[in-house]
Amino acid sequence: MVNLPKKAQIIIDTLNQNGFQAYAVGGSVRDSIMEKETYGWDYTTDAVPEEILKLFPDSFYDNLFGTVCVKIYDDRDTEKKDVIDIYEITTFRSEKGYTDRRHPDTIVWGKNLEEDLSRRDFTINAIAWDGKELFDPYEGKKDIENKIIRAVGIAEDRFSEDALRMMRAIRIASQLGFTIEEHTFAAIQKKAPLIHEISKERVHDELLKILASDFASDGILILKNTGLLREIIPELDVAFDVDQKSPKRHHMYDVGVHSVMALKYCPSKDPIVRFATLLHDVGKPKTVAKTDEGVITFYNHEVMGAGIAKQIVERLKFSKKDAGRIITLIRWHQFSVDERQTDSAIRRIIRRVGKENLQDMLALRIGDRLGGGAQETSWRLELFKKRLDEVQQQPFSVQDLKVNGHDVMEIFGCKPGKIIGTTLDAVFKDVEEGVLLNDRDQQLNKLKELRLSQETLETEKPKGV
Repeated sequence: MVNLPKKAQIIIDTLNQNGFQAYAVGGSVRDSIMEKETYGWDYTTDAVPEEILKLFPDSFYDNLFGTVCVKIYDDRDTEKKDVIDIYEITTFRSEKGYTDRRHPDTIVWGKNLEEDLSRRDFTINAIAWDGKELFDPYEGKKDIENKIIRAVGIAEDRFSEDALRMMRAIRIASQLGFTIEEHTFAAIQKKAPLIHEISKERVHDELLKILASDFASDGILILKNTGLLREIIPELDVAFDVDQKSPKRHHMYDVGVHSVMALKYCPSKDPIVRFATLLHDVGKPKTVAKTDEGVITFYNHEVMGAGIAKQIVERLKFSKKDAGRIITLIRWHQFSVDERQTDSAIRRIIRRVGKENLQDMLALRIGDRLGGGAQETSWRLELFKKRLDEVQQQPFSVQDLKVNGHDVMEIFGCKPGKIIGTTLDAVFKDVEEGVLLNDRDQQLNKLKELRLSQETLETEKPKGV
């Protein structure tokens, strides 16, 4: 029923042989029951941390919650240099008081498995396995079979103890394709404001896990329907009240639903790109207007959206790098796809977006199209992709030229200075406009022409000027 790897079984056997109870528990057991690949096995035992440390030399204990981490090495690693996994062994415990809505105020070591399982978050995580027998007092296996997320005991109590469990419920549902049981769902709706008592870093982490899941768009809709989205990203929540359907517009959905649909169809697996796709129209509620003919408009919503996105990513503690990617993708997602665009126009798009972000921008664009009811691609989009590739093969900056500053100094007989930059800029301008090829001989000849032009100007310059 639960397939413990050899290394995972050794943990139980070692504890049992020394007179302690030991059980695999939590997500690893759940995943094994579902026949999903799992790692990072968790255990619960009546041994206290000091006793566990004596039994497992390659372990460490640096927290207040009774968890000892055991380092797992590859069998071929005789010198034990590379850790391939960490198994966590936690002493049976009961908990009292959750002043910060996240961590227990008091932890008391427990003496039995039942007490330990009663403190866990969801029934599917409150299943234990001793290597031979399954212990499932809350019918978690049945909930796995029915694809249900159900809180252990009274749902409101579980979320009052640890408010992050609300997001974790949605994250697990998004990862596994499960639904949330009605009383658990109602408890999230009631307790949603408690999420503000959780650090933004932890909210950020759970949000990215939802976005990286197989059912990310469903997860966002659950956030919306439970009221958590209003607490976490109110700027997106209000978008569900902004209609887009009007004459001369192709949209089928309101802004919020369209954003979720764009996320659903975004081909990228990167949660940062998915988040940018979800937020790409976040500026529309602030820019919505209607013409005399009844056409709904959102002029400059991408500019407004970039500013709003900046506030969101700062609030949710995104790294500077991830924040920059998100803001860039939102700011420039309205680029034109036109077969008549010049190479220079396409270069401007590439410079704005950045070469490193082009594929992400195209993924956002595909999600945007499909999320609006359009086809996945069009001949214009395919031509645009081809043009992007072609333009990138051409010199894209002065650094891509076949000549450099040393060539300028040699031909002009000058020392380092402003003239080098202005001369190379002139060469690059000709290459960019197609007047000159990116060929060293041609560009050396161009430098010689520029030198002759300079000499002519200096010769013709009136004396005393």
